[in-house]
Amino acid sequence: MRRRARPSSPNNGPRQRDRDREYEHVEDLPSREAILAALEALETPQRLEDLAAHLDVRGPAALNALERRVFAMTRDGQLVQNRAERFGLASRMDLIAGHVLSHRDGFAFVRPDQGGDDIYLAQREARRTLHGDKVLVRVAGFDQRGRPYGNLVEVLERAVTVVVGRYFRDHGIGVVVPDNRHINQDILIPEDASGGARDGQIVVARIEQQPDQRSRPIGRITEVLGEHMAPGMEIEIAIRSYGLPAEWPAAALKDAEAIPDEVQASEIAARRDLRELPLVTIDGADARDFDDAVHARRTAKGFVLHVAIADVSHYVRLGTALDAEAYTRGTSVYFPDRVIPMLPEKLSNGICSLNPGVPRLAMVCELTLAEDGEVRRAQFYPATIRSHARLIYEKVEAWYRGERAQPLADQPEVAANIECLYELYEVLRARREQRGALDIDTIEPRFLYGVNGKIESVEARTRVDAHKLIEECMIAANVAAAKFLLKRRQPGLYRVHEPPAGEKVQALGQFLRELGLSFTLDPDPEPADLGAILVAARERLDKRLIDTMVLRSLKLAVYSAENLGHFGLALEAYTHFTSPIRRYPDLVVHRAIRAALAEEAVSEDARQSMVEIASQTSMAERRADEATRDAVAWLKCEFMQDKVGECFGGIVSGVAEFGVFVELDDIFVEGLVHVTALPDDYYQYDAVRHALRGRAGGRQFSIGQAVEVQVTRVDLDERKIDFRLVEQSRSRPRRKGRRR
Repeated sequence: MRRRARPSSPNNGPRQRDRDREYEHVEDLPSREAILAALEALETPQRLEDLAAHLDVRGPAALNALERRVFAMTRDGQLVQNRAERFGLASRMDLIAGHVLSHRDGFAFVRPDQGGDDIYLAQREARRTLHGDKVLVRVAGFDQRGRPYGNLVEVLERAVTVVVGRYFRDHGIGVVVPDNRHINQDILIPEDASGGARDGQIVVARIEQQPDQRSRPIGRITEVLGEHMAPGMEIEIAIRSYGLPAEWPAAALKDAEAIPDEVQASEIAARRDLRELPLVTIDGADARDFDDAVHARRTAKGFVLHVAIADVSHYVRLGTALDAEAYTRGTSVYFPDRVIPMLPEKLSNGICSLNPGVPRLAMVCELTLAEDGEVRRAQFYPATIRSHARLIYEKVEAWYRGERAQPLADQPEVAANIECLYELYEVLRARREQRGALDIDTIEPRFLYGVNGKIESVEARTRVDAHKLIEECMIAANVAAAKFLLKRRQPGLYRVHEPPAGEKVQALGQFLRELGLSFTLDPDPEPADLGAILVAARERLDKRLIDTMVLRSLKLAVYSAENLGHFGLALEAYTHFTSPIRRYPDLVVHRAIRAALAEEAVSEDARQSMVEIASQTSMAERRADEATRDAVAWLKCEFMQDKVGECFGGIVSGVAEFGVFVELDDIFVEGLVHVTALPDDYYQYDAVRHALRGRAGGRQFSIGQAVEVQVTRVDLDERKIDFRLVEQSRSRPRRKGRRR
């Protein structure tokens, strides 16, 4: 058998497929389980040739396939190759595979892939890694609190190969300071690798030598993005820091170009024709891609609701380059002033978008509902539709509340649709409250720009009933889609939100008791239990504090191939069906519905692929959220840079041992009052009440409390804003702030 060096482990990105799949065609190739069992029986590490003989693997193709599988198992941390080029079981060597979570102070933790406690790595061990690296560690001991600490044995796979940051040069030495705060080592840049970058500019650097015990990472600048404060720089940084795919591969664009600009007559003939049904889209004023159109009408026994969703699956076919790129992106990413779409503009704003007045292909969910909102019948079918109006949330709300002007006054069929949709909304809303779904409104900032591209103000995006009306229609369609797949045993993706962990519920109950709210919470609560807390808090001054603590007790919603229910919505089955232009899971669900309608046979491969898709799309969603959150933090700091020294009213939005976070009134910007900037006293952190209390004076700071602060420092690189508390007796006039 030929000998080769152990392969390197580049970052394969989020679309990494099963490494075994490329050689599954080899007959009788031992599975990973068989290889592990063989090494277990042999009791000692084995040469590849000896392992092959034991497994009776013969022939060049089979031997090559076994070799590749063994190296794949080594990359994944199941096996270890020692210096004698023998392969042994990682578990027998007390080695644990996991991913590095770096800390800005130089140390790190390793989160085991198989679960369990994080393992602490001291700085001398952690310096050989960067955030996200896959490693093998050996537990060396436990601290006084029983927490494990360990030694780094080997780096299996590097996660960081490209870094975006700020370039500095001092005394002939160049470094890139990473913008990503998880990357806690600067990248050394040799003099001949600076790419012409000037001191202080934002650059992209490729790591050419990863860190080791003796040296920091070394890189080469491959792109100069521009000056630190250039307009739009925050988006460019976020795109590269989080590895967002922003350029279209030529093959994907070629697929898109082959798609017609208009719906073809043959496509219309093959579908149900709903072009005369007065469906409408209701979206934000700046929306350009319209996934969904709705129509409701009254019947003698209740309502009929049509939810028409853009039929993206008709245009984006499985196995094409266009589909591969959509899978890699996973979701559209919405920055304050830019969108990175999941699909090319020709589809997202063109043939797939339900633009008004033109035929469009759709997958329709038709629901027949009783007077109380219970779904009596659900149908799915492909159709051709025509949106009769492109409506905006705020204008629809104003019209419904009495401003009977355009755009609805001259369209009686559209007006009747809106009237019925509001009536149905009240029914669905009542049903939502009855089942105990959680209702927590979060504040999203909206940036208003001047003519020179400078941010003039930051305000909250307000939600009106028109938003909630569409939300309830989409929830109804998503529930119907989930039940449709389950009934037909069709593999699909589900949007799951598991119940909160018992210790989180216990902490929440203790916190509520401190506030005088006597709720007895079971360790395994029902959604209605937490919903009752939110209802009880509606009229309280500390409502925001209670809402925040309930939200923190919940787990994160993710995609799953298995239906585990949705705790927050109090639903037994839920999926995402209504936004296939901007979410890949919705496209997958459309394909699953189409397969079920065609009664196609279900393969085991199809079921297994859902597991992989769920993992990838959940990751892509988190990546998009983190990137937009980072860009928003940058923009808030940029907005506040010329306001140092000014005073604002605000409320305490968070409390930690090191200080209190304050969100300013009206402009929705958050900063920190460090504990050393609080009135003279020794402050003690109360973890139960989430408060800081002065030991001598007894003064307390807790979430929801109104305060007056002065802006003292803005750090754009760290995305931090510092305040100091201003005593009311000597405070300056407040800047158009209001008390809450």
